[in-house]
Amino acid sequence: MAAAITLALDLGSTSIKAGVMDAAGELQQIETLPAPEIYALAGRYESDASAGLEAVKQLLQKYRNSTEPLGLGLSTQRSSFLIWNKANGRPVTPLVSWQDTRGAASCKALRHEEALIQKLTGLRLAPYYFAPKVRQLLKASPDLRSGLEQGSLLIGTLDTFVIWHESEGRYHIIDETMAARTLLMAIDQRQWSPVLCELFSIPQEILPEIYPSSDLNIALTDGLVLQASAADQSAAVIAGIKPDQREALVNLGTGGFVICYPNGQKNEAATGYLKTLTSSNGRVAIEGTLNAITAALSPFPYPACALEDLASVPDVFCIPEPNGVGSPYFYTCDGIIFSAPVAHLNAKQIAGLLLEGIVFRVVRILEDFQHLYGVERVYLAGGLTRLGCLQQGIALCSGSMVVYSLLQKESSLRGAALLAANMPPAYRRQAVKIEARNRHLALPGKYRRWKIWFDRLMASSSK
Repeated sequence: MAAAITLALDLGSTSIKAGVMDAAGELQQIETLPAPEIYALAGRYESDASAGLEAVKQLLQKYRNSTEPLGLGLSTQRSSFLIWNKANGRPVTPLVSWQDTRGAASCKALRHEEALIQKLTGLRLAPYYFAPKVRQLLKASPDLRSGLEQGSLLIGTLDTFVIWHESEGRYHIIDETMAARTLLMAIDQRQWSPVLCELFSIPQEILPEIYPSSDLNIALTDGLVLQASAADQSAAVIAGIKPDQREALVNLGTGGFVICYPNGQKNEAATGYLKTLTSSNGRVAIEGTLNAITAALSPFPYPACALEDLASVPDVFCIPEPNGVGSPYFYTCDGIIFSAPVAHLNAKQIAGLLLEGIVFRVVRILEDFQHLYGVERVYLAGGLTRLGCLQQGIALCSGSMVVYSLLQKESSLRGAALLAANMPPAYRRQAVKIEARNRHLALPGKYRRWKIWFDRLMASSSK
């Protein structure tokens, strides 16, 4: 095995992972610990930040035996945040998850400013971002606001908290890709926006300093040097697709996203898609999202489904997003949507409906990206895309787009390592082409009918 040149750490919602990358771009020695359990109650989604930090320290200790300083690349799940005591480093709030819905009141209050917010951030006004939740928290807790303004308390996303601890309190920072998901950063300037801070009643001076995503060269404890930090989905994009190419990445895990680079094309028809900053050079990608798809699947025997189990119920359509349909639609719903009752169906048939719904949602976004940005090739990543029926289903319904499955696992971890090592995006990418099984013609036919039903439903919601 070649010598390690960089270490990568991925702070996820369900697990915390670390691994090393060698000069050949191979990711090895991957270690995993569970992330602290998220407790949900009445819209609150919280976990123990101290337990998460302890897991980070456990993992990093395994790689701190080198006599040479080892560069570190960090990727972090977006939008979760906490407040901690500057004097002792202890959290004074739980880690508030991106899933937390307490920011809904802020969104309602600021709905008249949504167009301005979207113009400045490239995002829609939604409760899972940092700013709406922080606005509500500071409104409800004047003592927290006072402590932050006086400097005795600090606030930040999970990466900010980890970096502050690992640098022994010398750096209270956030990278550009994470800051871009707060609803407080102007994406074109890559700086905190005074206008947005005023809208959300969040003092700009309490926020972490925005740093680039790479070339950080920040000395941490025990011989580690932080070289890169990025949001998890940005890191996955770095690992999966090449800029200036007509490519899209489909990443399906706890949730899902479909993303591509616009390559200089500005098309107003892309309204509703999110702008995602992918690295410190200001490169912006366009993103569509699927919400909570694993949660929808988990009660059903979906791993047992084959391609033939998709479209096996010809006259029932499904939207498999129990928490509401994601970008570009932002359709609010409470639970999975079926076009007709499903009480008479068995569990496997329902699993097939959910899986085909995921395929159809992905392909609907890909069709937009092909039309708007000329996407020709699609790369699949994430745990759910290991399912043969999802691979085949996406390939069958994607028309002229060629679909590949990325062989490298741990996309966010790999992207963080590539960024830290200054390797080019998608360096030594390994993928296998998915050959669509054309004999299963029922699925593309059902997709065409699903699209009519789905588009009508989305259109009716906007009236």
